[in-house]
Amino acid sequence: MKVIFLQDVKGQGKKGEVKEVADAYANNVLLKKKLARAATTGNLKAHEANERKAEELAKQAVLDAEALKEKIEKETIVVKTKAGEGGRVFGSVTSKQIADALKSMDYKIDKRKIELEHPIKALGFTKVPVKLHSEVTATLNVHVQEA
Repeated sequence: MKVIFLQDVKGQGKKGEVKEVADAYANNVLLKKKLARAATTGNLKAHEANERKAEELAKQAVLDAEALKEKIEKETIVVKTKAGEGGRVFGSVTSKQIADALKSMDYKIDKRKIELEHPIKALGFTKVPVKLHSEVTATLNVHVQEA
């Protein structure tokens, strides 16, 4: 029996795959537990339509990330902190502080997307990579100033 997998099934198939399996296995396990559905012509057409829609949504997500990248790279994020002699910052500037500064500028970017290798410990300008999408990474200009 031909089935369309709705979830990953170890040793049988991955979600979205159309595969031939034993009739008894399909009826007694896959269909009963709703891990798959029968690959009728109607179900196959619906499956193809869902795949096309998912592809379009993925393309749109990349385009949205590219547009956000262009907007965000033109901005300079200012973070104010206490500093001592020689431009040394008391403590450090973390990705959370950068995310908060972005939030005040109406950009909703999670602190986990900000790829700061080491916290910023000096005053001045720093370039910080921000992962907006798996394919899109923006470079953020962060200006650390003394408060």
